[in-house]
Amino acid sequence: MKKLTLLGDITPAQFLRDYWHKKPLLIRQAIPGFKPLLKFEALAALAKLNHVESRLITQVDGDWSMQHGPLTELPPRTQRAWTMLVQGANLADKGADALLRQFRFIPDARLDDLMISYATDGGGVGPHFDSYDVFLLQAHGKRRWRIGAQKDLSLVEGKPLKILKNFKPQEEFLLEAGDMLYLPPHYAHDGVAEGECMTYSIGFRSPSYQELGEAFLQFMADSIDLPGRYADPDLEVAKHPAEIPRNMLAAMTEEMNKVRFTEEDVTIFVGEHMSEPKHNVFFTGPAKPLTMGRFAEAAAKRGVVLSLKSQMLYRGKHVFINGESFAVGRADKAVLDVLANERALAGAALAGASDDVMEALYTWYQDGWIELA
Repeated sequence: MKKLTLLGDITPAQFLRDYWHKKPLLIRQAIPGFKPLLKFEALAALAKLNHVESRLITQVDGDWSMQHGPLTELPPRTQRAWTMLVQGANLADKGADALLRQFRFIPDARLDDLMISYATDGGGVGPHFDSYDVFLLQAHGKRRWRIGAQKDLSLVEGKPLKILKNFKPQEEFLLEAGDMLYLPPHYAHDGVAEGECMTYSIGFRSPSYQELGEAFLQFMADSIDLPGRYADPDLEVAKHPAEIPRNMLAAMTEEMNKVRFTEEDVTIFVGEHMSEPKHNVFFTGPAKPLTMGRFAEAAAKRGVVLSLKSQMLYRGKHVFINGESFAVGRADKAVLDVLANERALAGAALAGASDDVMEALYTWYQDGWIELA
């Protein structure tokens, strides 16, 4: 397999085997000569928007405060020890999206977003841990990281941030622009800006099984089919009226046990759940959409691309996009698999597309899920 500069001198397969979920990895000059994709002014403008998740974190005399966006006002850049965090920069900027997609040796179903952290000298979010894997790419300036594999993950009470009570770092690194640090889940870390700096965090989705279980039961509620109604033709006189009859429990348990979940049920649930846009993601279709005929002509010439906000997955005969799913035949699946994997489809690839595929693409175009290239 081809080696990526991104991972230093190891292949993605070696990284997954030796580091992923296991131990940290420091990669000096993962992206040589890297420059910030967004200037401070553009980042601050994003933080002012209602649909962008942002936070302002300040520290004064050891006391932390956190303000959730929209961030209409920021402290002066000359003020020490404040941090602005902007989530989902990849949803708003093509360069940020392209950077995130360099990590697609991890499946899209696990890839979450690119968060940008801007900090003035001394800024940080305190010693903490994440429940997911993270790559920390230094984009501008310098940040000093102290990290440790501690088992004690108890937190300081009464703080707006999840700050570790007993942080015990074991290693220390100073990252400069282009350097990157990978940390597995639950690895304690604390990053402090040395001068003004920007750090890009590539995070991954790691839903709890409790969250998945609750969502799955809601998903399955519409498909459960248990005909009939409880009846007790052999009912006997109640000796203790308030006691639930044993026969009633037995009959209801037998019916409840008829509820079965198949692998296909779980496949459809996972595909829809993992492609569902976040609550703050909104799509905007073209102001003056083309007619179906003109769209087909334009698509055949120019091709189509997925919106930066679209998540498209597949498994077997099922295709998932932005929380919706449908089953397709083999020929149509081949076309849609390319769109999902490449996040783009050349015009020539649409030559043999069925009417069903073209209708789906046109609907997605109208909804803003795809765009003409």
